[in-house]
Amino acid sequence: MDDVGERTRRRITRRLIPFLFVLYVFNYVDRVNISFAALQMTGDLGFSNAVFGLGAGIFFIGYFLFQIPMTLLTEVWSARNFIGLSLILWGAIALFGGLIHTASEFYWVRFLLGIAEAGFFPGVIVYLTHWYRQQDRGKAVAMFMTAIPASNMLGAAVSAGLMRINWLGMAGWRWLLILEALPAVMAGIFTFFYLTDRPRDARWLREDEREWITSELEKDQERKKGQRKLSPWQAMRNPYVIVLAMIYFCYITNSVGLGSWLPKIVQRISGLSQTQVILISGIPWLCAIPAMLLAAGHSDRTGERRWHAAVPLFIVGIALLASIGAGSNLVLAIAAFSVATMALYSFPSPFWVLPTIFLSGPSAAASIALINSAGNLGGFAGPYVIGYLSTKTGSYTGGLLYLVASGLVGSALVLSLRPHRSETGPRVEAPKPELRRPEVASGSSRV
Repeated sequence: MDDVGERTRRRITRRLIPFLFVLYVFNYVDRVNISFAALQMTGDLGFSNAVFGLGAGIFFIGYFLFQIPMTLLTEVWSARNFIGLSLILWGAIALFGGLIHTASEFYWVRFLLGIAEAGFFPGVIVYLTHWYRQQDRGKAVAMFMTAIPASNMLGAAVSAGLMRINWLGMAGWRWLLILEALPAVMAGIFTFFYLTDRPRDARWLREDEREWITSELEKDQERKKGQRKLSPWQAMRNPYVIVLAMIYFCYITNSVGLGSWLPKIVQRISGLSQTQVILISGIPWLCAIPAMLLAAGHSDRTGERRWHAAVPLFIVGIALLASIGAGSNLVLAIAAFSVATMALYSFPSPFWVLPTIFLSGPSAAASIALINSAGNLGGFAGPYVIGYLSTKTGSYTGGLLYLVASGLVGSALVLSLRPHRSETGPRVEAPKPELRRPEVASGSSRV
């Protein structure tokens, strides 16, 4: 690559990725800190595991219902304005989570928080397509998404301290939810001034850099011109998109299910103090960060996406099965959970390149939103099923077996998207060959 290309890529990455990373840390902390708060909250408010599991999962009902229209706003209105507004709204709602007293209040706060956060993640995925060429997107998505394990790790460390305070007669779990919500509001205001919607508007790029990235992105669009044009509604009905949504459902079931219940599972296994449980629960997320970046880098270098998405989900299933076999051996259980988490977060970066290979503009935005929103129903299913089964059986084994099955089914679904070559280049087909699908233009990455 010539000097201007390398220079442009570095400048864009330095400008956007650290900031988007921080925003996603705030996003994920406000979403999952309820798992740490539960160590005190369930006892203080008299919530059963079933009540907590429903409240943790109901977030994703609001998330599902509002995701597609909100993500389209990122494409047709302004990514900068939408992301900034989203941060302010979810920060304000998350703050009220620290003031609840009843199960119904818990459900309403979680439901509204899901609505407020609905468009952020898919909106950022769409936003990255405005700045990164197809062959660079896997690594860009991975750098952004390392915020998930980082936020769990950071959240564990910060939560361990906040859970110990007792100001103004309010328990630590309340201050945890209140104080961790405030940074999102402040970051939302700053977003309006920092982000730029498109390269052509970026005064922080040199003129030759703006011209280079604009030209490269136009070449990506040119490669797709020979494909059948799809409206947003047609794209969402495409069998390929539907299978991707099913795969993502399996992934999110594991991601949110494990993230929501890991502290409670570690508490049951170990019998340690709340502070020790929170800190130990952060170990798997620390292990996930290097694995995530290595997998994404290898996927970008080889251009291969399908196996890079399928193998991690298979490993998740096997590792969680091993965690059940570890029984009450804390060291073996944490080792198994760490392997599962490393595999779990090696999956998203190659996966999220798949829909952008053959779609762009509003059709890509709508499809990404559908995949993410339908997939995130797994965020309801995972916590709820684990909570329900643990209440019925008095054990977390049934819930973990559900996560094992989800990982293995998701891996099989990825492999069902079998690529082959035709005269127009690589193409990925959904399992129903009688339905017509868009084709990938020549020169695009392998799937």
